[in-house]
Amino acid sequence: MATILKQPVESGAGIPGDHLSLPAWLYSDPEYFAVEMDRVLRPSWQVVCHVSDVPDPGDYHVLDFIGESVIVIRGDDGAVRAFANVCRHRASRLVDGPSGCAKKLVCPYHAWTYGNDGQLTGVPMKSDYPGLDLTTHGLAPIDIDIWRGFIFIRLTGDGPRVAERMGCYDAEVAPYRFEDMRAIGRVTLRPRPVNWKNIADNYSDGLHIPVAHPGLTRLFGRDGYFIEAASYVDKMWGNVVDRPSSNISERAYQAFLPHMPHLPADRQKLWLYYKLWPNFAFEIYPDQIDFMQFLPLTPTTTLIREISYRLPDDDRRETRAAQYLNWRINRQVNREDTQIIERVQQGMASPSYTVGPLGESEVCLANFARKLRHLIPEAALSEPPPGGWSRRAAA
Repeated sequence: MATILKQPVESGAGIPGDHLSLPAWLYSDPEYFAVEMDRVLRPSWQVVCHVSDVPDPGDYHVLDFIGESVIVIRGDDGAVRAFANVCRHRASRLVDGPSGCAKKLVCPYHAWTYGNDGQLTGVPMKSDYPGLDLTTHGLAPIDIDIWRGFIFIRLTGDGPRVAERMGCYDAEVAPYRFEDMRAIGRVTLRPRPVNWKNIADNYSDGLHIPVAHPGLTRLFGRDGYFIEAASYVDKMWGNVVDRPSSNISERAYQAFLPHMPHLPADRQKLWLYYKLWPNFAFEIYPDQIDFMQFLPLTPTTTLIREISYRLPDDDRRETRAAQYLNWRINRQVNREDTQIIERVQQGMASPSYTVGPLGESEVCLANFARKLRHLIPEAALSEPPPGGWSRRAAA
């Protein structure tokens, strides 16, 4: 495995503790978890869906995220907007389920009605609310961004948009025609009994590939997996080798994967991964792309949310076969990763473990830890501070 630290990274590189992992208490402590949600997750961009998932007026997708429910909906004017999935009358959720279509959003509690532009358009017994201004009681807007066809939301804060956070990697993504992608199937939700950071750490960890993932090692070769870290993005990649794998699914993938005319020669067999700060990733293959999101539920439980996309104008049998085999290969990789992260979460509960050393090659983990310590200085402590520390710090 080769590693590259790609500049610029978060200010403060080289500070004491850069050679240490995050301490174990951060992976289970309820008070820290609440602070982390407020300072790290709420101000971060979260992928919801692709613009092709909401093609017509009224089409919507819902993201349930750290206690909030956000609805992304296309308006009659063609614009895509995001709103809190909360009625402005008595706070009832407006819609249920992950997706749907509604020309109007009607509250199931008292039938307050909103247009697909978020404006309040109907109030039963309106005369009972003297002075009610419908124009100021529309759905609460949520910050939205669209990057290469994918729709993102952000609950709080400001700062760089998604394209800016991608930086130089934006140009690397261009040949894959993200904007033209269409979903394969539906969003899959997989609960895991681990802290979300354990999934994020493992995703950007290159050292475990030759140890825990024999399939990927057969596909890329023993030294064919690479990682690098930038300010908001970890990049991992490997090229599928020509030598036929001993595994039937991997060998069939190597054989069936066709030439992709939209990709340059150096991308024809490249498996490419970008993990965006702090909790989701794009997995880019010649035959399809996936996104994977690590949604925190509690300090020790996480929901993995994922879906695959493909180009609609490539309906070749070879491409379909490669996509099916891709799924088979990565299903096994997911099994292996699940075992790893559960073992790590269990081990972190032991009083014998506080922090571990980070090698010079572990640039992604070091950069992730650095960013967390910058946002939450207490994350540098090897042991949790006395209870109530977050309230004292805010006072």
